[in-house]
Amino acid sequence: MTGLHEDRYFDPDPVVRQHARVLYDQSRALPIISPHGHVDPAILASNDAFQDPASLMITPDHYILRMLYSRGVPLESLGVAPIDGKPPHAERDPRKIWQTFADHWQLFRATPTRAWLEYELREVFGIQRELDSASAPLVYDAIVERLQSPEFRPRALFKRFNIEVLATTDAASDTLEHHKTLRNVELGGRVIPTLRPDALFRIAAPGWSAEVARLEHAGGGTIGSCAELVRALARRRADFKAMGATATDHAIVIPRTERLKDSEAERLFTKAGQRAATEDDQARFEAHLLMEMARLSVDDGLVMQLHAGSLRDHNELVHRRFGADRGGDIPVATEFTRNLRPLLNAYGNDTRFQLIVFTLDESTYSRELAPLASHYPAMLLGAPWWFHDSIEGLTRFRRQTTETAGIGNTAGFTDDTRAFCSIPARHDLARRVDANYLGGLVARHVIDMAEASEMAKALAYDLARRAYRLT
Repeated sequence: MTGLHEDRYFDPDPVVRQHARVLYDQSRALPIISPHGHVDPAILASNDAFQDPASLMITPDHYILRMLYSRGVPLESLGVAPIDGKPPHAERDPRKIWQTFADHWQLFRATPTRAWLEYELREVFGIQRELDSASAPLVYDAIVERLQSPEFRPRALFKRFNIEVLATTDAASDTLEHHKTLRNVELGGRVIPTLRPDALFRIAAPGWSAEVARLEHAGGGTIGSCAELVRALARRRADFKAMGATATDHAIVIPRTERLKDSEAERLFTKAGQRAATEDDQARFEAHLLMEMARLSVDDGLVMQLHAGSLRDHNELVHRRFGADRGGDIPVATEFTRNLRPLLNAYGNDTRFQLIVFTLDESTYSRELAPLASHYPAMLLGAPWWFHDSIEGLTRFRRQTTETAGIGNTAGFTDDTRAFCSIPARHDLARRVDANYLGGLVARHVIDMAEASEMAKALAYDLARRAYRLT
């Protein structure tokens, strides 16, 4: 690897490319706003050195795991520990894990994973050598050497990455102890929690009662009814907000919203306590609690994020053996216009409320989401998510939503990553793609260069700050 091409991801047309260069140069050094992600705050709270390249870059990354698993690489060989206790056991030698990954490096050609990893190797770790089977040991040793230096401790990297805000995603029962630690640390930016109460909505899940008990223990008080559950969540929202939180997050397959009668909500809660709730019961309970969360957002100002369209843990064998977040989640078609109508009619016209909607169903961009966001004052479009935060995915999003919603009805870029060192890589790719898209509009005289400059800054920085109320 002799270096990353400065014009990567730009259009080969010389006019578009020249505009893209100028626009990217104006946005590339802006601070990073990372308003939605899954970095463990313990990493920054402890500030311990990262252990090795494998545990840092491979084992926790479900993008890498799913690709290698799809070509027959056992997850155990990548350091993923089985939860069923059956052999074979997870590989513990990080050098062997790294070698297995490098042996299959060619699988990532033309994928965003390769783009992110190449940026990490070159720009974060300063590795000039091309990664392959033969070079894997040398690259591994070079990264290990860097990880041992103070400049590569998590807090030092946080400052180097120029992160202004990093939001984590935390269960309603989280103690927030790491966030309490970080409030007294000078990072050059903020680390804030985000409330994700999904486990408490899933009344048909075997572990629901245990989740309720954890919420009680975390300060929710006794919870013996749906009304008490909502009050407990309201208290936790206040706790999170006191620690700097500006948003909640809700992951569902279908974005159904429905306000139930109090008696019906209590009946479903009672069934859940008896372990008799069905999947249909859960769908209705989730729909009701989404309405309750929106109501509370009007009161406390926390932005409500909705992530829809992912069928979690599609591969039952992998889920049973390794647990969640191992790359087995698959997009499904979904619908927003009818499903969100109750919520938007109740709160979508209230400017105190902010709803950011993400989807894995690209077919809804121009048909449903852009028209909804361009009408309801409370609704914004979330960035291309998960399978679509790629060069082509980001471009498709802009092309399918901008003419209807503009960029002012979008929420900027979110990296949505667990991999801390990939944060600058993901933002760099997004800034390049947006610069290229805007450069094309300038070349076709849809906008002028002054307008494109303002839009490039907004897409890279301003929109996320505004959408997540970080100002």
